[in-house]
Amino acid sequence: MRITVLLLLFCAGAGLLAAQTTAAEIETLLDVPAVTYAQAARFALEASDVTVTKNHDEAFKYAADRDWLPKTAMPGETAQLNGVSLLLMKSFNLKGGLFYSMAKNPHYAYRELVYLGVIQGRTDPQMVVSGDDFLYMVGRILSLKEAEEHKRLLKEEERLAREINEQLAAQHVADTRATVTSEGVTISLSNIQFMANSAELMESERAKIREIARIVENIPERNLLIVGHTALAGTWDEQQRTSRERAQAVANYLVSLGVRTAREITVLGYGADRPIAGNDTEEGMAQNRRVEITILYSESASRRGQ
Repeated sequence: MRITVLLLLFCAGAGLLAAQTTAAEIETLLDVPAVTYAQAARFALEASDVTVTKNHDEAFKYAADRDWLPKTAMPGETAQLNGVSLLLMKSFNLKGGLFYSMAKNPHYAYRELVYLGVIQGRTDPQMVVSGDDFLYMVGRILSLKEAEEHKRLLKEEERLAREINEQLAAQHVADTRATVTSEGVTISLSNIQFMANSAELMESERAKIREIARIVENIPERNLLIVGHTALAGTWDEQQRTSRERAQAVANYLVSLGVRTAREITVLGYGADRPIAGNDTEEGMAQNRRVEITILYSESASRRGQ
C-alpha cells in the first residue's frame, strides 16, 4: 500500500500536493494507524488548495464551520470513513449525484466516493481510517481532478481548432488545417511553397501566413512552436537543415507581422523523419512538405522555456 500511495501522490496528479506538502508529513501520515479529524482536515485543506493554516486545530475549525465534517466530530477524535468522505467531497468541491446534492451528509458522501472508485475493496462507513488509506483516497481524488481538468482543456482546444478551421475556410486558405495535438492546436500548412533552392517564402504562402497571423494574434499569452518537415529527398543533413530554415522563415515572417516576439516562438526542423503520407507519389510528397504552427498549451510553453 505504501508504494501505491506514494505513486498516486507524486505521479498521478499530485504536482500541486507535492509542491505544498513535505515528504516528511506524508511519511508521518503513512505511519499513523488512525487519523484524527484535525489531521484529516489540515491535510485535506492543503491538498485541495484551500490552505488556511498549518495548525491542525484551526484547520478543523475552518472545516467544521463550513459543515465539511460530521456535526458531532471533535478535533482529536479518530476519523471514520464516512466523515472523511464528507470532508474530501466538500474540500475538493466534488459535485456528486442527486442524493448527495440533496443531503450532503457523511452517508451519501461515502456512497459517492465508493461510486467514483476513491474507496475500494470491502469497507464499512464507520470504520476508522489509517494514514495510508487516507492518503490513498487523496491521491485518487487528485487523479480524478487532473483527468477532469484534462477533459475540460481538451474540449476548449477542440472548440478552438473548429473555429480556426471555419475562419480558414471562410478566407479560402488552401492546404491548411487546424487539429488538436498533444501540445496544443496545430495549424498545418501542407505543400508549402518556397523560392527554388531557398527558404524564402513565395508570395502565395505569405498571404496564407498573414491570414493565420490574424487568427493567432487573437489568441494571446500562448507561445508558438513552428516545425518544418520535408519530403524524402536529398541527404538526411540536407532535409534537417532545409526543414529548420523553412520553419525559421515562417517564424521570422510572423515576428515581422507583430504576432509574437522571437522569444515567444520555438523553431524546430524534423526533415523527413515524420511523414504524414507516402513519399512514393507527388501528392504524398506535397503533404509531407509542410510547416506546422502550434499554439501551445500554457504549460507546454512554460516547460519549453525552462
